[in-house]
Amino acid sequence: MSKCKLYILAYNQIFECPIEEGIVWETRRKGTPGKLTFNVLTGDGLMFQEGHAVRFDYDGQNIFFGFIFTKSRSNNRIITVTAYDQLRYFKNKANYTYNATSAVTVLKWIARDFNLQLGNLDDTKYQIPSRSEDDQELFIIMDNALSETTKNTNEIYILYDDYGLLNLRNVKSLQLDILIDEESGENLEYTSSIEENTYNKIMLVRENKKSGKREIFIAQDSANMNKWGVLQYTDKVDENEDGNLKAIAMLKLYNQKSRKLHINKVFGDVRVRGGSTIAVQMYLGDLTIANFMMVETVKHTFYESDHRMDLSLIGGEFVA
Repeated sequence: MSKCKLYILAYNQIFECPIEEGIVWETRRKGTPGKLTFNVLTGDGLMFQEGHAVRFDYDGQNIFFGFIFTKSRSNNRIITVTAYDQLRYFKNKANYTYNATSAVTVLKWIARDFNLQLGNLDDTKYQIPSRSEDDQELFIIMDNALSETTKNTNEIYILYDDYGLLNLRNVKSLQLDILIDEESGENLEYTSSIEENTYNKIMLVRENKKSGKREIFIAQDSANMNKWGVLQYTDKVDENEDGNLKAIAMLKLYNQKSRKLHINKVFGDVRVRGGSTIAVQMYLGDLTIANFMMVETVKHTFYESDHRMDLSLIGGEFVA
């Protein structure tokens, strides 16, 4: 019995499609829809168009549900198909203005307005004081809401599509019992840096309209300032935000090196998606990695006899 099961829902029928091996499923941590790419062998009256639904299962497990966006032919027998999950519709643009609203509520508005299906939603709790989004991509609107939540609470949330349902989960719930070491893949590249998104001094500024004075809130790490020099992040803080708490939360997020690991052809695990966290333990000469890292991107490739992943990982507490 075949492990790879791919179905196309077209014209009120369900077609189980004959496919070539090497089905590819890709997800990213944010800002990109999940993507499925596959080759269909034509024949037996199989007909489908852009917009028709696709379902892919592997070894009895639900992997992907989405919609066909692109078809191309290399010859008369093979059609290469690209399908995306619901997050593809987050490329639409919209306008939202809100006050004292949580990020999860913004997601519910978007789902209502664009007829998207919701699954498990964690309560993001933090009430964003005020925000106006004018003609922005839905991806950007949600990213802004989630970034404000993270900056004020130090909690990270991941938006993803799980087999046709949009989920918004705290990253802590996406931690997997998987260990990656130097023997897990065919080749790897690891870098650490303080060049981007590393700050050891946070300065937030608020113009007090009542007093006419400028209020400044600072959080800093003197030890890291001595090691790296002053790496300062400066931003404005809204009238209803707690400037001190936000500065402290942001320092905790950004006051560390960024870490990146690329490793190819790792043993496959269908639970791994953009936003998952997995344990990494590697000994690379004079460097030891022993911590959880977050999946920035993952490319799954499915064969009848094998399932492999190409992973791009970032430091577990890192926020881009």
